[in-house]
Amino acid sequence: MKAVRSTIIIPNLNGMRYLMDCLQSLQQEPAHIILVDNGSTDGSYEMVVENFPEIETIRFEENTGFCRAVNAGIAAARTEYVIFLNNDTVAEPGFVEELERVMERDENIFSASAKMLSMQEKDKIDDAGDLYCALGWAFAVGKGRPEKDYRKSRFIFAACGGGAIYRMSILNQIGLLDENHFAYLEDIDLGYRAQIYGYRNVFAPRARIYHAGSAFSGSRYNAFKVDLASRNSVYLIYKNMPWAQILMNLPFLLAGFGIKTLFFIRKGLGREYVGGLIKGIRLCASKEGRRCKVPYSREHFGAYCRIQLLLWVNTLKRFL
Repeated sequence: MKAVRSTIIIPNLNGMRYLMDCLQSLQQEPAHIILVDNGSTDGSYEMVVENFPEIETIRFEENTGFCRAVNAGIAAARTEYVIFLNNDTVAEPGFVEELERVMERDENIFSASAKMLSMQEKDKIDDAGDLYCALGWAFAVGKGRPEKDYRKSRFIFAACGGGAIYRMSILNQIGLLDENHFAYLEDIDLGYRAQIYGYRNVFAPRARIYHAGSAFSGSRYNAFKVDLASRNSVYLIYKNMPWAQILMNLPFLLAGFGIKTLFFIRKGLGREYVGGLIKGIRLCASKEGRRCKVPYSREHFGAYCRIQLLLWVNTLKRFL
């Protein structure tokens, strides 16, 4: 029997609607599975304990956020790779081996993002890796476009944490998910940090999963998400960009925040978006925020230049 090389970490909060299908799709995958429950009250945790005794479980009494839940799973893992997987996904057979195969190509690959397809429209992309641009915007590659257009591996800015594999040795070097995020943009932060250290993130088109997401929940925009994501968008910039780079990108960033403000005003969520920006500034000024800022190092200068070029290129891609 082949040694298990990957641990799948599934954070769960009241996921009864999807969790059974998710776990059943993974039963033949060559991976250890850890489910981290964030204080579910819908019986989903008890369902897992009763029906999937082979799955390791960790339970928090309250919702600690996506980041802390996943970090708890990483701390418990003892494998070469860890795979983050949303509880509202269904994996195709071979999902794990395809991700591992991509990672084996190059030791400098930090993460590989699976091809996430819409569970509602299975021939449409939900996420083919994530990009980040100079406007301070993160966006999913290919969302809503035909699956057939995304069948080649490519470099991406960051892997989507809803279905991606990460190299444990690099996580130990650059740090785990930043729990200041709680949720949202933590995967962009992780991929950004890896690039600063000279590592790469790729898209793995043959590792396929189906994702329910907002197509089923109807919650693509809500007050909680908008407030938290806007807060984290400010923190992401402060944390990963040296001050000179922030100043260089400031006209783009102000334009990006201005456009988003108008967009969310039209959605009736302008107060939440602007309030989140203010919270983000406060987080950056806090002792905890300052402690987590990635220190500038001359040895990473080339990486910062490559990242800056990507930010400009991705800005163009956002409008093409």
